[in-house]
Amino acid sequence: MRVITGLARGRKLREPVDDNIRPTTAMVKEALFSIVQFDIEGRRVLDLCAGTGQLGIEALSRGAASCDFVDSSKEANQLIRANLASTQLVGGQVFQIDAASFLARGERYDLIFFDPPYGLANVDRILEKIVQFDNLNQHGIMVCETEVGTILPELAEPYQKGREYRYGKVKITLYTRAEK
Repeated sequence: MRVITGLARGRKLREPVDDNIRPTTAMVKEALFSIVQFDIEGRRVLDLCAGTGQLGIEALSRGAASCDFVDSSKEANQLIRANLASTQLVGGQVFQIDAASFLARGERYDLIFFDPPYGLANVDRILEKIVQFDNLNQHGIMVCETEVGTILPELAEPYQKGREYRYGKVKITLYTRAEK
């Protein structure tokens, strides 16, 4: 795993030692950042179920103002901290807490990466929490990475489900938040 572009371009990131954490593949990461490339600079980012932190780190490298990395796993948080240190990027905060509890804080973001463990039973519940606590700023974008067979719900207004992209066994679903 490497940072694709920006301030930390080419920096190698630490990878998990076992299968408990599933990093986004290079192909999917490149495609994902092609989709949101003009919506990163100066933005506030949330990397939810962050794993290695590579999505948030890529956003920071590309000029995001800040990124909150959230993962309940101690191993994941150690990886994120090590990867932030090795890239020397600033603006990243790491939180070891479950996604629903973090979202309840009511923080708002311009860009949310939500890459839950495949097969996670409460993906819909987490998406509903984002709507409930209104964690996405107006005109914000949420990018959800799931297995192709996962059906994600429509969300309550002002949230709108957008395009879906498929890359092999991976599906990227976009949500946006319109004006109220």
